[in-house]
Amino acid sequence: MTASGPVANFRFQVDIEGIAQIGFSEVAIAETSVDVIDYREGNDTVTRKLPGLHKVGDVTFKRGVIASNELFDWWKTVADGQVQRRKVVVSLLDEQRTVVRRWVMRNVWPVRYAVSPLIAVDGCVAATETLVCAVESLTSETA
Repeated sequence: MTASGPVANFRFQVDIEGIAQIGFSEVAIAETSVDVIDYREGNDTVTRKLPGLHKVGDVTFKRGVIASNELFDWWKTVADGQVQRRKVVVSLLDEQRTVVRRWVMRNVWPVRYAVSPLIAVDGCVAATETLVCAVESLTSETA
């Protein structure tokens, strides 16, 4: 693989501080943006664009339901009024399972927990759980 070539998105690892080995089938990394402020000086008829607030969106984790209750328990602490902010690292791996890039999210805490509908039809569809978390800080690191 060359340094400039794209990396496949199906090899990744998620580390959530305080939670033992955990696997996900899908992770939507938080979006980040900067608000744009239109500024006009005096009688100018042209506005200048200035950077405003920096915002970080939510991160979404999805996986098949397993016997572990750790994700629900983390969400429950927030629902009970005790926010547990954690560090989350999502690492993208190449074919040799070497880390190519990391996204480090800090002060992450759950805001939504959901389970897919349970359907008793053919038994082929796996039940999934989704955890959406607020993120206060996002950085990107290359290996």
